[in-house]
Amino acid sequence: MTDVDYASALATGDAPAPGEVWLVGAGPGDPGLLTQRAASALARADLVLHDALPGRAMLRLVRAGATVLAVGKRKGHAPLSQAKINARLIAGARAGHRVVRLKGGDPFLFGRGGEEAVALTAAGIPWRVVPGVTAGTAAPAAAGIPLTHRGTASAVTFVTGHDEAGELPGSVDWDALGRAGGTIAAFMALSRLDEIALRLLAAGRAPKTPVAVVAQASLPGQAVLRTTLGTCTLEARRAALPTPALVVIGEVAGLGLLQAVAAPVPAVVASRTA
Repeated sequence: MTDVDYASALATGDAPAPGEVWLVGAGPGDPGLLTQRAASALARADLVLHDALPGRAMLRLVRAGATVLAVGKRKGHAPLSQAKINARLIAGARAGHRVVRLKGGDPFLFGRGGEEAVALTAAGIPWRVVPGVTAGTAAPAAAGIPLTHRGTASAVTFVTGHDEAGELPGSVDWDALGRAGGTIAAFMALSRLDEIALRLLAAGRAPKTPVAVVAQASLPGQAVLRTTLGTCTLEARRAALPTPALVVIGEVAGLGLLQAVAAPVPAVVASRTA
């Protein structure tokens, strides 16, 4: 007989209970994209540990008197190691606090939420997750780029552009991605775009493959660079785009639908030709 686990890791209340940790997704930056449950959790938390968020307006939702700690990481640099963040979460919960771990995007997509959940489980601390709008879908949408499009792309691959040390991840099969076709949405890839482009080109992707770099998606400073796989490295360097940025590689990046949709924020569009 097969055992079925009916327990849910999704939050079912409005805020953490004392001694509980919630892993909360902050979305891509626009506070309007924060979920109602996330806003409620922030309003009732005793302790909030937050990433280096692209938009900080949601921190205004934290109640007066709560402790707010910045623990964000940028390309291998962090005020606290992951082990120390885990320890802070555990200590806060054991002290009876309502703890929120606020993470950019979605906690379980390149957010290390899984690592924190494992540590909390091992320590016997109850936890819940509040999903967030990931930049992997929000950034292309803000630029008018559909990740899938009938007759153009029927598959999407989410990939990170660098590992903990800031290097190109060795665990990613870039050759397979180059051969597979479809859309690639690369997180934290701007600093390694030259290596990524070379690997994909060597694997067979055409130099004319459209590429879009969406910087500060959903925020007032949003900028979109439209280029190609063969020229993206030089064009991105010239454009000096701000971070965070998501790189979209594939035919959908060239559809140019921005004029046909209502962008969520004013967009600065930089267009380049091969």
